[in-house]
Amino acid sequence: MMPARSQTSLIDRLPSVRGRYEEDAPLAKLTWFRVGGPVDVLFHPADEQDLQLFMSEKPVDVPVTVLGVGSNMLVRDGGIRGVAIRLGRAFGQIDVEGLTLTAGAGATDISVAAAARDAGIAGLEFLRGVPGTIGGAVRMNAGAYGVDMNDITVSVRAIDSKGRCQEFSRDALGFSYRHCAVSEDWIFTSATLQGRMGNREEIAERMDAIQAEREETQPLRTPTGGSTFKNPDGAKAWELIEKAGCRGLRRGGAMVSEKHCNFLINTGDASAADLEGLGEEIRRRVLEETGITLEWEIHRLGEGSDNSNGPRLKAVTS
Repeated sequence: MMPARSQTSLIDRLPSVRGRYEEDAPLAKLTWFRVGGPVDVLFHPADEQDLQLFMSEKPVDVPVTVLGVGSNMLVRDGGIRGVAIRLGRAFGQIDVEGLTLTAGAGATDISVAAAARDAGIAGLEFLRGVPGTIGGAVRMNAGAYGVDMNDITVSVRAIDSKGRCQEFSRDALGFSYRHCAVSEDWIFTSATLQGRMGNREEIAERMDAIQAEREETQPLRTPTGGSTFKNPDGAKAWELIEKAGCRGLRRGGAMVSEKHCNFLINTGDASAADLEGLGEEIRRRVLEETGITLEWEIHRLGEGSDNSNGPRLKAVTS
């Protein structure tokens, strides 16, 4: 006979939903870095209404974290407490009308760029070079090649901590460099974007050129989280990192990419502590060398583990 639980588990306190709950769910497989501990409960909502119900009925003391495809985040080794919400296929719909596209927050940026190309809509090609989902792109005003979400966003739908849905106009989003002013309590569920009339072949050529440049200059075949640090005013993060002598620097299984030194990579056995510790060492060296403090672009989530002290840093000369 199984002994009775001494206390109610978190999953037993959560509302009944049409989506799916996973208890003690591993997150490393869901992040591009392939590191990190588990989350207490992973929730896959069935649709926007299911997410609204969850937010309106969940206990107020339960923290919530929103996950996309894990491209721009570092989950610490101790994992995430509370509930992580995974906006997957149910939020991946893309609808095209005229020169506008309405995409679910779980739609990948690459899929949105492709849908715009197929519809002959120009101006969204830069999304081919942005890893992640539309929800994450809005949250950080993602951009590349001189264009960002502020240039193409018409409006965004979002749900607050009490399950109420609201639409934000572009001006209400308060976009600035790699930042959106809407409180983190709001969960973006979809975005309406607008481009301009274009030629499909020319759009496809620009997208192919963007992908070719990424393949040439970024470590796309190695577990990474994308650009690690924001570009400071009037400077490029990678140039500062290069100047501080950090290209190829290692900590445990974490390494500063030789190909693009604003990328950290997992060479195979890195921990989240290795990667975060390496990032902090880069910040220290850049500050010492240039007087500039780099700001993290990658979102670091969760708790560290008790045994997260990694090996000492070393430079690579080969």
